[in-house]
Amino acid sequence: MRTYVVTGSASGMGAASAERLRAAGHRVIGVDLRDADVIADLGSEAGRRHAVDEALRISGGTLDGVAAVAGVGPAMPDAAAVASINYFGPVALLEGLRPALERSGAGRAVVISSNSASTVPLIDDTLLGLLLDGDEGASRDHAATAQAALPATVVKSAPSISAYATSKLALARWVRRTAVTPEWGRRGVLLNAIAPGAVITPLMTGSTDVTATPDPDSFPTPMPLGIFGQADDIAFWVEQFLRPEARFTTGSILYVDGGTDAAMRTDAQPTAMHR
Repeated sequence: MRTYVVTGSASGMGAASAERLRAAGHRVIGVDLRDADVIADLGSEAGRRHAVDEALRISGGTLDGVAAVAGVGPAMPDAAAVASINYFGPVALLEGLRPALERSGAGRAVVISSNSASTVPLIDDTLLGLLLDGDEGASRDHAATAQAALPATVVKSAPSISAYATSKLALARWVRRTAVTPEWGRRGVLLNAIAPGAVITPLMTGSTDVTATPDPDSFPTPMPLGIFGQADDIAFWVEQFLRPEARFTTGSILYVDGGTDAAMRTDAQPTAMHR
């Protein structure tokens, strides 16, 4: 039996991930705003400290894996909160729990990015830089200011779409930059990201004008498989990344989106290194 922390464990992909790990016989420490072992708001510094402290206390200071699943979608009215929750929340949690992962001898961490990072044409380069610089105050201020400048039609349907896509891109880049540093890679703590596409969860149905059973052929982005994902489709890969046998994969971004990114950006990956 291994011990894992799963954020966002009360619903959606986080709940499916926690359930899958428990079904495999593992101990799961759930973190969420409600119905969890640790009640914490990852959008605040105090909430993140509380989540880290409680996870360490409950686990005894050693963790086999962390799945940072918690996040909010583009329908959230407050773009500043999106930046805090989607980027600074998982980054602070994983940095705080890294020593506990190292103690296990085969620590694994996985975060949830999004294919919106590469398929939404509203990336805010200034916000991206502020996020990656770790400046939460400036990130929040800029996200709020940029949100006010968005067209009214965009704000009506997805008020935080730019902050959402940008925060998910920043998170993916943080994973790639961090995973290969000595304190992670050389100490056996592997770090990867999953980039889901259109998955039927409360976050998706709350962020789009779709029903619980939308038509994939009328969806705004291509759906090559003709189906939507389910929360367990993501939970499956969360579990794989957290397995101790996953010993030679770090810094990867796995698209689990039914082929949407491949359809929209066929030649974008891989890119050749040029001298």
